[in-house]
Amino acid sequence: MQCSWKSMVLLALASIAIQYTAIRTFSFKPLSLLCSVGLAPTGHAVNCSLRDLTRLGQETLEASDQGCDEILPQSPSSPSVSLPSYNANKRTHILILATTRSGSSFVGQLFNQHPEVFYLFEPLYHVQLALLPRLAQSRNLAERRVILGAARDLLRSLYHCHLGSLESYIRPRPANHSTDKLFRRGASRSLCSPPVCEAQLGREGQSLVLSDEGECMRRCGPINVSLAADACRAKRHAAIKTVRIPQISDLRALIEDPRLNLKVVQLVRDPRGILASRIETFRDTYRLWRLWRATGRRPHNLDLGQINTVCEDFLRSVSTGLARPAWLRGRYILLRYEDLARFPLQKTRELYRFLGLVLDHSVEDWIINNTRGSSDLSSRQKFTTVRDSAANAENWRVKLSFDMVVYTQTVCQPLLELLGYKTVYHPRELRNLSHSLVEDRTFLPFF
Repeated sequence: MQCSWKSMVLLALASIAIQYTAIRTFSFKPLSLLCSVGLAPTGHAVNCSLRDLTRLGQETLEASDQGCDEILPQSPSSPSVSLPSYNANKRTHILILATTRSGSSFVGQLFNQHPEVFYLFEPLYHVQLALLPRLAQSRNLAERRVILGAARDLLRSLYHCHLGSLESYIRPRPANHSTDKLFRRGASRSLCSPPVCEAQLGREGQSLVLSDEGECMRRCGPINVSLAADACRAKRHAAIKTVRIPQISDLRALIEDPRLNLKVVQLVRDPRGILASRIETFRDTYRLWRLWRATGRRPHNLDLGQINTVCEDFLRSVSTGLARPAWLRGRYILLRYEDLARFPLQKTRELYRFLGLVLDHSVEDWIINNTRGSSDLSSRQKFTTVRDSAANAENWRVKLSFDMVVYTQTVCQPLLELLGYKTVYHPRELRNLSHSLVEDRTFLPFF
């Protein structure tokens, strides 16, 4: 009798669980199925995959813009999507996935300025430098896997605040966990503040504000990696910026790791803008591009692969993200640099809502103080984050020759169309800065 009574209780509990699962299944599936066949009812926020939108065609997309929210033209004042609420007890790990000269340093500062975020600037630089420096631009799959495998392992360790793992890649190797060779250490407030930097304390024990990265090195001296790990553990969240992971698919193992709670912000920029910025910043590497711009004749030995690689990696990565695979659900958001430059406060608030974090007033103050600078200042100081952000978004249009723009548009056309960057067909159209080449689009995360 006793055995029979327990069996009945277990059967009842199992029945309740099965009914709950069925209710959830039939509550959520129909709208997704309707979307997949192009029948999403107006007024319902249904997430459609990129494949669905492609199959339905442009006419269907325009006719049902309330049914599918993959890529929606939307004004800056439109209401935001409903996002998860803030969970104070859950540690969030953030990865800014970008390419060189796409505005990633600026985006990194949006998290670096938050008092509860531990921020690292390009720690994977040391992996690249120590392992295979000659393969920095390699397209060989096997060679890339060597770097990516080490990069993923290091990222996992860093998010768990095991900063000692970084010591294996720093050259020369730190002695007694102390080094002055940590790349761009001054870009992180956490690494330039107590307890990592005791010199930061003023006479009354208050933390001082460092004016630039160099001052951090001068006042703080070598960094103790063990103290940096303590600082990491003391923060509620962690953010890392990198330009050394080519595509979002390279991060799948980390994103699917339930211990990490990793969320990826993929930053993209008009490849024409990236090219113009690289020409000005990396003068030796892009010397032949500058020669093309000055003479109007393309050098026969010009390495065209530099911009081709950017567009290929962006296209593969963004296509994966917008296809909305299950492993990216709630873990991926696409951010155009141009949108952030034009509407910095609004886009930052959207980012923080997606991440489930509270936007601290110190971040908002930093944005206001660092997006109204002089355009001349940003052109003279290549790594500064102080600039007139709105004016800087499309200033590449006066820095590239029309022939260079035409070539870039040709090799990057699929990417331009996917991200909403307009093609120019005449020099006058290129120089007419009163007409933006950035379409109004909103790229929404999916949950």
